[in-house]
Parts: sequence; structure tokens; C-alpha cells
Amino acid sequence: MGVGCRVFLIDDNDSLQRISMVRLNRLLHFDRRESFQQYAGKRVRCAMVFLEVAGRQVLAISHIEYFLLQFNDKGRIDKKEWEKGMRLGMELLPSLHDEQYPQQVIDAQHRFAKRRYEHEFKWKPSRKVEEAIVDSVFSGSHVS
Repeated sequence: MGVGCRVFLIDDNDSLQRISMVRLNRLLHFDRRESFQQYAGKRVRCAMVFLEVAGRQVLAISHIEYFLLQFNDKGRIDKKEWEKGMRLGMELLPSLHDEQYPQQVIDAQHRFAKRRYEHEFKWKPSRKVEEAIVDSVFSGSHVS
């Protein structure tokens, strides 16, 4: 048994566009040869579906990650916005140095960072979108 992954961009009308991991990686590495002009200047919903596979056959969905991608006016990932999300994501990690606070003080910085990260860089699918993703994964259940 192995692991597979499918990536979908979700339009404003809730239609799915499947893209390859290769294209997503090029987008996220700011490759100038990769762009989605139809998303220029837009914040686009993205779903990354992690699969359990046997051979090339999809057995199950193990997890779905929902995040937002900000595209610039050239249809590429907005680098400043992506880096902002990465910085905020790093704030979610526990501190490497042990800060001493008085007992009555609660260090809630990570809670606020998590709430902000989820608000700015994550999204929750409707039942309709979630069902469309599942249907798409299992209708073409061979991993390519």
C-alpha cells in the first residue's frame, strides 16, 4: 500500500480543476514558466487530497487539506502573500526557547496565530464541494 495525492483548484462557481503535483510545485517555487492566467489577481481555493493506494488503484482518502492561494496579476502565486503565510505558519510551532512567565500569565500567542492563519489561509468546503472532490477522486480512481 502506498500514498498518492490529488490537487484541485476550486472556482468561484464551485467547479473543480485538477492540476498535477508537478504544476503545483512549479507554482510554489515561483517558476516563471508556470501560470494560471484565469486566476490572475484572485484568491483561489485549493484542495490537496492525500490517498491510500495499492498499485495505481485508490483505496481511500486519508486526509484533505484545504488552503487558499493568492495569484498575482500574471497568474502566478503571489510571493509576498505566500511568504506571509509561511511566516504565520511558523508561529504555530512551539517556541524553541523556554520563556518563563508568571503562573497567572497564559502564553496564548500560538492560539492567536492559529486563528489568524486559519482565517487568512484556510477554508472550509461546503458539502457540495466536498462531495465533488470525493466523486472526482473515485470516478477516475487510478493514480496518475
